[in-house]
Amino acid sequence: MEANPYNTGLERNPANFQPLTPLTFLERAAGVFPDHTAIVHGALRRSYADFYRRSRQLASALTQSGIARGDTVSALLANTPAMLECHYGVPMCGAVLHSINTRLDAAVIAFQLDHAGARIVIVDRAFMPLMLEALALATVKPVLIQYDDPEFTDQTPATDAVDYEAFLSGGDPDFAWLMPEDEWDAIAINYTSGTTGDPKGVVSHHRGAYLLAQGNALTSSMQKHAVYLWTLPMFHCNGWCFPWTLSAIIGTHVCLRQVRAEPIWAALADEGVTHLCGAPVVMSLLISAPRAVKRELGRDVQFFTAAAPPPEKLLAEMKTAGFDVTHLYGLTETYGPAVVNDWHEAWSALPLAEQAALKSRQGVRYLPLEQLDVLDPVTMQPVPRDGQTLGEVMFRGNVVMKGYFRNPQATESAFAGGWFHSGDLGVIHPDGYIQLKDRSKDIIISGGENISSIEIEEVLYRHCDVEVAAVVSMPHDRWGETPCAFVELCAGAKTDAAALRDWCRTYLAGYKVPGRFIFTVIPRSSTGKVQKFVLREQARTIAQTHGNMDGQAVAQGDMVG
Repeated sequence: MEANPYNTGLERNPANFQPLTPLTFLERAAGVFPDHTAIVHGALRRSYADFYRRSRQLASALTQSGIARGDTVSALLANTPAMLECHYGVPMCGAVLHSINTRLDAAVIAFQLDHAGARIVIVDRAFMPLMLEALALATVKPVLIQYDDPEFTDQTPATDAVDYEAFLSGGDPDFAWLMPEDEWDAIAINYTSGTTGDPKGVVSHHRGAYLLAQGNALTSSMQKHAVYLWTLPMFHCNGWCFPWTLSAIIGTHVCLRQVRAEPIWAALADEGVTHLCGAPVVMSLLISAPRAVKRELGRDVQFFTAAAPPPEKLLAEMKTAGFDVTHLYGLTETYGPAVVNDWHEAWSALPLAEQAALKSRQGVRYLPLEQLDVLDPVTMQPVPRDGQTLGEVMFRGNVVMKGYFRNPQATESAFAGGWFHSGDLGVIHPDGYIQLKDRSKDIIISGGENISSIEIEEVLYRHCDVEVAAVVSMPHDRWGETPCAFVELCAGAKTDAAALRDWCRTYLAGYKVPGRFIFTVIPRSSTGKVQKFVLREQARTIAQTHGNMDGQAVAQGDMVG
C-alpha cells in the first residue's frame, strides 16, 4: 500500500506539536488577565499573577527537595488555596498529585501512601493528627509540610513539620516549569472507595485532564469569568477537573473549608457565585436552611449534581430558590463527569412531573468523550434503545483513565472488549439518553426477577414525607432476596411502614414492594453517596435477627451492627 502522501516529510516538531496539559491554562490566564481575581478565601483575594507565581514556587521548592518526574506528592487538604496550588505546582515539576479524602480513617490513608509511594505530604493543620496516625501505620516516611489556613481557627498541637509558606518562599517564582514529556504522562492518582477490598489507584493523564477541563466549560456553557463555589471536595476526582477549568475561562475560585448553609448562602450572594457542584444532600442543605440564612440572589445559579436523581419536590424547590439543576454522571475512572443531561428547551414547557422524569436521566456523552453506550456485558453488543432493556454502561475515549496503578488484573478486567466497564447497569432511551438503574452489585434478584433499587427509590422519593431513601437486598428464605428500604423522613413527618407500603403498591409491581422499611439515619460517604454496602450488612443482620416478616418496619433502635 502506498504511503499516505500527507505524512511524507510532514513530521511532528516543536513548532507544530506540544503535549496537551491543563497547566498551560494557568500560564495563559496569568499572562492575559494578571490582575483578575483567581481565588477568594475569606478575606483573601489572590490574582492570577500571584496564583501562577505561587504555583511555580511550589514546583521549584519540590524540585529542590528532590522530587522528580513520576514521583508522588500527596495532599491532605480542605478546599483551600493550597489545594488549588497543588493542582498546578505538583505536576509543574513532573510529579503526580495524590489528593487524599479528608474523611478516611488512618489505616486506609496509610495504605494509599504506601501504594502510591508518597515522597512528600502536604497537610492542613486540622488533619495533621490524622496524618500522623496514618504515618505510624505506613511503611513510607515522606517529608511532612504543614499548611496553616487562616480560616481555620481551632488550634491543634504544633508539629515539627515544614511550614508551607516557608517552603514556598524557598522556591523560584520564575521557575521554568516542566511540560509533560508525553501528554500520556500521569498528572494525578485518585483512589476508589475500596468497599469490596483494597482501594484501586486510578491514574489520570495530562491529555485527559486537559480535555475534561475544557469539556466542563463547553458542555455547561460556562461563561468567561464565571465564579465557582467549592462545595464539591477537591479531593474527589480532582474536583471533577474544575481546578483546571476555571483557569481556562479565567474564572474565580471561591474556597470553602466546610459545606454549611450559612457560608454557602453568604458566598452565593456576596461573591456573585454563578456555578457550584454537589450531591442532592447539598441541595437539601440549601433548601432547608433557616429563612434568616437564605439570601435573595436575583439571578439563576447553575448547580451540577452527579449522584442519585434528585426528587421532584427538591428540584421544584431549587428552581424556586433560583437554581438551575443539571444532572451529570461519571466515575473517578472518567475524570469525574463525562455524561450530561443536555436539556432541550422544549422540555421546559412540560409539566413539572415530566420534567423531573427527564432530569432523572443521566444523559448523553460529554463533548470530549468519544463513545458512550449500554452494552450486554457478555456479548458486548448494544442493547435495544427502548428504555427498558438492561445492560452495562460503557465508555470509550480520551477521558478514560490510563488504568489502575500497580494492578494489571483489575485494569485488564475494566478494559475487557475494548471498552471501560463502569459496573453501572442502565437502559438507553430512543433519543440516545442513558438512565442508570443500578450498580451491578446492587441489583436485587427476587425469585429469579431482577429488581432495580433505583426504581423503588424514585417511587419513595415522590412521597412528600421521605427525605432520603435507599433500597438494598435482604436475604429471604423463599425468594432468595427481597428489597429492603432504608428511609429518612422529613422533619416532623409521621409516616409509617404501612403507609409507605401502600404508596409503593400504587406505583410498583407487587414483587418490587420492599419487604421491610427501616427508619434510620442513612450512612453516606464523604462525597454524599449512600453507603449501600453498610446498609446491605445491616439488612442481613436484621433478617437473621427478625426473620422474614415481610412488610414490617424496623426502628433504628432494633438494628444491630
